[in-house]
Amino acid sequence: MKIGITGSLSSGKSSVAKILSKKNDLLFSADKIVKNLYSNDQFKKKIKKKFKIRKKNIKNEVRFKLLNKELDLKELGKLIHPFVREKMKEFSRKNRKKDIIFFEIPLLIESNLMNFFDFIILVVAPKKNRLNRYIKSGGKKEMFNLLDNNQISPKKKIKYCDYLIVNNKSKNILKQKVHDIILDD
Repeated sequence: MKIGITGSLSSGKSSVAKILSKKNDLLFSADKIVKNLYSNDQFKKKIKKKFKIRKKNIKNEVRFKLLNKELDLKELGKLIHPFVREKMKEFSRKNRKKDIIFFEIPLLIESNLMNFFDFIILVVAPKKNRLNRYIKSGGKKEMFNLLDNNQISPKKKIKYCDYLIVNNKSKNILKQKVHDIILDD
């Protein structure tokens, strides 16, 4: 069984994914794949050439260019998303004999991946809470707004999802909500 976990930026997807997968190796994280992508030499060459990046810290230069509208997020996605999809398929093939595997994918709905999963969990939280979490983890408000505006609203995502978790309280309450889903089935 393949379970997709999605939601807006800093909604608590990673926390839900960790609770569900119990921190085992049966969790695919699109965010981790993207993070590792920036240290892949082949990717670095592609992105430097395509977006005329000259600095050593590619990730910071990409952020700078995104915020200054010198680089389009959708164009960047065209480089990143095929790589993430391939890694997702590899993970699925590698773990096909497992009873249950989890996929944390922020842009699951935006990337039209709904048919790949048996169940989809949507994690939502008020924008103010999400922004505070993002800033607390070292992000900047401008980048939050840019990335958040690139996602489909939770109101539109909900129709593609089997479960909804509202993450607007403490971690203990979030754990209880996740366990309620597990016990529900």
